[in-house]
Amino acid sequence: MAVSADFRAFADGVTLEPATEPAAEDLAALTRGLVASNDARGPWEAWQRVTFFLRGADDTLLGGLDGHTHWAWLFVGKLWVHAAHQRRGYGRALMAAAEREAAARGCGNAHLDTFDFQALQFYRQLGYSVFAELADFPPGHTHYFLRKEL
Repeated sequence: MAVSADFRAFADGVTLEPATEPAAEDLAALTRGLVASNDARGPWEAWQRVTFFLRGADDTLLGGLDGHTHWAWLFVGKLWVHAAHQRRGYGRALMAAAEREAAARGCGNAHLDTFDFQALQFYRQLGYSVFAELADFPPGHTHYFLRKEL
């Protein structure tokens, strides 16, 4: 990544540097700084992971859900069920488990995103509604943002 010299060095010795493969410790420090800044405005940072795995009898991973609860909302970041096991209710079961856990943590709402080539209809069937969309992302497709009251 090329960065113009005009943007790299400031008069006080601070530099702006590109990072195509940032170090884990730098990313962690970035998150800590953001959290500390947010916490200065209120006790908002109660981020907790919500993860469930779907496993076969031989312990093979057949699917799962990974997300988190934060600010009294559930965010579902990833949901996947192996193609051979789709349309058997496993995706619904994973979503229901995450929603129950979120509600137990005091969450009243959930949000997620998907694409027109992924699971838009599935999420709509679960009661999620589109609140925003980003057309032509990726080119020729639509990126949808959905929410649901728990």
